[in-house]
Amino acid sequence: MTFKGSRRLQQLGSAIFSEVAEWKREVMNQGVDVIDLGIGSPDQPPSDRILEAMADAVRNPVHYGYPTSEGSLAFREAVAKWYDYRFGVKLDPETEILTLMGSQDGLAHLALSLCDPGDMAIVPDPGYPIYSASLVLAGVEPYLLPLRAANHFLPQLEDIPDDVAAKAKFILLNYPSNPLSAVADRAFFEYLISYAKKQDLLIVHDLAYSEMAFDGYKPMSILEIEGAKEVAIEFHSLSKSFNMAGCRIAFLTGHADAVKALKTLKSNIDYGVFGAIQAAGIAALEEDMESDHSVSSMYEKRRNSFISALNDAGWIIPPPKATMFIWAPIPKGWTSRQISREMLFQTGVVVIPGDAFGAEGEGFVRIALVQEEARLLEAARRIGDWLRSLE
Repeated sequence: MTFKGSRRLQQLGSAIFSEVAEWKREVMNQGVDVIDLGIGSPDQPPSDRILEAMADAVRNPVHYGYPTSEGSLAFREAVAKWYDYRFGVKLDPETEILTLMGSQDGLAHLALSLCDPGDMAIVPDPGYPIYSASLVLAGVEPYLLPLRAANHFLPQLEDIPDDVAAKAKFILLNYPSNPLSAVADRAFFEYLISYAKKQDLLIVHDLAYSEMAFDGYKPMSILEIEGAKEVAIEFHSLSKSFNMAGCRIAFLTGHADAVKALKTLKSNIDYGVFGAIQAAGIAALEEDMESDHSVSSMYEKRRNSFISALNDAGWIIPPPKATMFIWAPIPKGWTSRQISREMLFQTGVVVIPGDAFGAEGEGFVRIALVQEEARLLEAARRIGDWLRSLE
């Protein structure tokens, strides 16, 4: 007997990611030294303090019972202190913070907790794939909000049809952005909050990259805006900021009713994050508050070296102000998928085609700065040699 997956499964994920993985396997089987700049997984370990806190907690028998689904009060209190320290935002650990097994965990289940089948939600195009996939799981209709270079990859909210705004339960945005590396300022968030209040619309803001910014730019939380907690929730993650991607720990903050809805759903699905991981998360947040620890300088140096080398090779790419990604416009005459495949087979460098993140991503590739500087320079050299060979 054979079984086919559900129709929902057939709508999940991007076939492009699977294609890129297959291309990579094929190239590696040929003995090529592959430089993988595809997936945004940090290549550095957590700090010694984080590792020591986790090791101590792993040896503590208290952590081997079921954790609470909302996360330990100690971790939520640490999050509240850090949000106050970092953004000047006061949060109630009991009602306005929920611990998650990575922000993707929360994003994947959010629509299930807030929407009914047939409802609508507004998500960005291009956008992180789970944004749309979560709507498929919940039977929610997406409205794809185009983000374009001409508008600095900011949405034109006034272009959203009135009937869409009236029907939608929430609008999801992400600044600093994956994959776009775009940023938003206070004026935009004030405009967004005003729009959401007018339309009776919940704002879902994904702030996973707030601690990865360059050139003096310091990303803000939408919750800094007066009245934001009336209409907004915000996801945050320790994955990128503290090199803890494999630990799977993140949190949701903001509007108490929305936080409660996801908390209720999660309490029926799982038992929360392993206590030793939460202890490591507390150590990460405390270390940051004590030493203003930041990974930004490392990624800024990588960005500068890599983009400079590509510019010298004739591929002119605007330097991003934030994130670990470069959203690179591709040379004319190629599609995103064509150039990504050819680049991998000719140079051994993995990048992700822009249309993996939505139709509006055509004409771009996403490059992750997740290798040491020497490897990035080697990747740039290979790409430059290949591009020159095409002239």
